[in-house]
Amino acid sequence: MTSNQTSLKRQIVLDTETTGLNPKNGDRVIEIGCVELVDRKLTGNNFHKYINPERDSEEGALAVHGLTTEFLSDKPKFSEIAEEFLGYVAGAEIVIHNAPFDVAFLNAEMARLGLSQFSDYVEIITDTLVQAKELHPGKRNSLDSLCDRYEISNSHRKLHGALLDAELLADVFLAMSRGQNSFEIELPEEEKPIVFEPIAIEAPLEDVIVKLADTYECLEHESLLQGLEKQLRSTSMWRV
Repeated sequence: MTSNQTSLKRQIVLDTETTGLNPKNGDRVIEIGCVELVDRKLTGNNFHKYINPERDSEEGALAVHGLTTEFLSDKPKFSEIAEEFLGYVAGAEIVIHNAPFDVAFLNAEMARLGLSQFSDYVEIITDTLVQAKELHPGKRNSLDSLCDRYEISNSHRKLHGALLDAELLADVFLAMSRGQNSFEIELPEEEKPIVFEPIAIEAPLEDVIVKLADTYECLEHESLLQGLEKQLRSTSMWRV
């Protein structure tokens, strides 16, 4: 990170691929992919490593990532990339989809080297799966589902890959967390907003019919406001 970035918020979107589903059973990390955001902008300063796990992948995991034992046999071991990796993520907010899974594997790798837990090296860990469940309760919130929901193309994703998934997750994270910006209306500079002149009502005030919202309409309005406030994580201007 350059000196002019030190005062800006640095976020690392991270993904891993593994030999299986459980580090307690000896499964290992075989790929780490990271994408850097500074001040919510992609910098291109990414981190990507294939890792020799010194064991075979389970059949189900191999079908997901396609990284064979032969392909990984000449790649560095985790111990050889640990210092570079921890230096890259140091002090940043780490963004992960289903963070407990990846963090458990990273902790297991670091424990083998006598290092402290992964969270000790970073500022905070943000789980986008938790965020997605809060924003879209009751819906599918896998990375593929979120790409579809936010119209992010993942047509080139035939197999899971840590760097590719981190790049997709970065786009999803920015879309999910843009907050109130998504409700702003931008007008071209050359265009001016239309100003409507008030219309005088000549009828006597007692003859003007005022139709109040019924109970159902009030409930619908309240539900809409709650949804907006959950996405904005603040009180909407209609309540001020």
